[in-house]
Amino acid sequence: MNTHEIRTADPITFTDAATAKVKSLIAANGNDNLKLRIYIVGGGCSGFQYGFALSETVEADDIVIQRDSISIVVDAMSAPYLQNAVVDYTEGLKGSQFIVQNPNAETTCGCGSSFSLKEEAANN
Repeated sequence: MNTHEIRTADPITFTDAATAKVKSLIAANGNDNLKLRIYIVGGGCSGFQYGFALSETVEADDIVIQRDSISIVVDAMSAPYLQNAVVDYTEGLKGSQFIVQNPNAETTCGCGSSFSLKEEAANN
């Protein structure tokens, strides 16, 4: 029996572009059991940074967000930092990347992959 929580809307919103990219990454790997794991780690030029990985693993305390035919997995420690965030995917002159629009971030670095927290978010 699965003990992880399955949600359909929060804590993260995924755009159509991000969903399409995850679908293409899963198809390219030829493994329909893959899920996109989003996590927060210390580091980066602003204090925290976003991490993205494809994984088959879902831990007991993970939150699983279903979007179309894909699953996005967020660990319990990262979920509060990502509450109400929007994940998009963009391709442009600077390359292609997932972009996180995070209302909990006070500052972000120039590349958009690291951030610092608003004081009230850091205390929760």
